[in-house]
Amino acid sequence: MTSERSSGRPSVRATTSTLTLANWWDHFLARWGVNRMGHRVDPGLYALGQPKPDSPVFVTANYTLSFDALRSALPNTDAYLLVLDTEGINVWCAAGKGTFGTDELVQRIDAVGLAEVVRHRDLILPQLGAPGVNAHEVKRRSGFNVKYGPVRAADLPAYLSARQATPEMRRVRFGLLDRVVLIPVELVHVLWPTVAAAIVLWLAAGGLFAAGILAAVLAGVVLFPALLPWIPTRDFTSKGFVLGLAASAPFALTLLLWKQGGPAWIAPAWAGAFLLMALPVTGFLALNFTGSTPFTSRSGVRREIQKYTRLMAAMFGGGIILLIALIVIGLVIER
Repeated sequence: MTSERSSGRPSVRATTSTLTLANWWDHFLARWGVNRMGHRVDPGLYALGQPKPDSPVFVTANYTLSFDALRSALPNTDAYLLVLDTEGINVWCAAGKGTFGTDELVQRIDAVGLAEVVRHRDLILPQLGAPGVNAHEVKRRSGFNVKYGPVRAADLPAYLSARQATPEMRRVRFGLLDRVVLIPVELVHVLWPTVAAAIVLWLAAGGLFAAGILAAVLAGVVLFPALLPWIPTRDFTSKGFVLGLAASAPFALTLLLWKQGGPAWIAPAWAGAFLLMALPVTGFLALNFTGSTPFTSRSGVRREIQKYTRLMAAMFGGGIILLIALIVIGLVIER
């Protein structure tokens, strides 16, 4: 890591707690997944207000939404903001990946010359960054003490006043708004594959089949985040199966009634092929959403992946094989 000092003295950039229209536009683009990895600020040390040697030091990620959430939560506050290089990833995800971690924190403290800027030796880290940081190791290697602030930046003024976090500040919440704001970027991720798949299915199996698969996708990326707490079962994938079944049932029933003619088993087979493909689609998208929530663990996600991946692959593969067989049989019957 290159030094961030200028002429041997610590380099401190200035920032404010005011968000501009450009900042809000950046947030909008980030929410929609536009230039996803480009929403970042330069790592380093920032001065908020007119900080003094005894002013608090807050640590955050160099993802613009994380940085802006921190500084905008501290109006009329003099403080230093130590920004780690998390490669443009938010605090919680970066902690899981290791970029918001012990090594980066220790190296950044040294690179900015923080010990020459402040007299105290306390760092205030976001609570969701704890999985990536070994506080004892940071103390041993840098001399700075790690303290964890509240989960949400909005609680920082109260935290500073009380000099401690209340149990409510420690509580990880993932409310409706927190979940709904994630929908746009999830939609962008699946947009083109979904469009391509819908066109292929429309041509091969008809508009009803394609519309049903589209409904399964939308259930996974739109309804699942919104309805997450109220869907029965514990695992995300099984929740996806439940939601997928609810969204797919009308299409499966219509296929049963619509695919008439030929052997009696044809209509149930069409409905079965559709369900075998639709349910794992919603289940997979639900499993993928574990990476967007603040209360899943890496070990729990790994267990769920091992538990359901083969099942979903078998279901989807079986559905495709059955669909192809039905298309071929249909062509033969028509002849």
